[in-house]
Amino acid sequence: MHTMTIRDIMNVAPVIPVLIIDKLEYAVPLAQALCAGGLRVLEVTLRTPVALAAVEAMRTAVPDAIVGVGTLTKPSDFISAEQAGAQFGVSPGLTPELATAAHTVRFPLLPGVMTPTELIAARLQGFTALKLFPAVQAGGIGMLKALASPFNDVVFCPTGGITRESAAEFLSLPNVPCVGGSWVAPHPLLASGDWQGITTLAAEASTLKR
Repeated sequence: MHTMTIRDIMNVAPVIPVLIIDKLEYAVPLAQALCAGGLRVLEVTLRTPVALAAVEAMRTAVPDAIVGVGTLTKPSDFISAEQAGAQFGVSPGLTPELATAAHTVRFPLLPGVMTPTELIAARLQGFTALKLFPAVQAGGIGMLKALASPFNDVVFCPTGGITRESAAEFLSLPNVPCVGGSWVAPHPLLASGDWQGITTLAAEASTLKR
């Protein structure tokens, strides 16, 4: 699976769930529920102590899932993510140090940008598939439309503030193959073990038109 490019991964499904997993026992049933609903690309964020163990568990138990690690903010995170079996990485921003680290691991990176200057810097580092983050605060639909003409070789996964209701408008843009969203795995459903509820939300999201 390491042979997949980040563009390949972005084209698997219209929504990449952004997951905050605070209990390891949630990891496998959550991955199974999301895959059952048609969302196979999963971003596990490095925001909890069990995140890397959750990635390992998902990779072992749910082979259909394409599991990545998000919130990569320092070079050592890339090493930890690779050791956990990450199939892709996501960062909220990009620095020269992170770009260097990205080229030392086997998985592809989806780096975050917020401004045209950051986009140019990322493109000079070889990245043309980017995360607009935080998408709504960065200008949302209007920003993505404005970036489309001068940067017509770049595609985006806008993430941050996107909802079940607004996702379709983002996905209607030609430079947006997918969006990142946390609404498909809300914490109350995780805490109650409502895996069928999560499958239902994922199934709705997986049918969004691009």
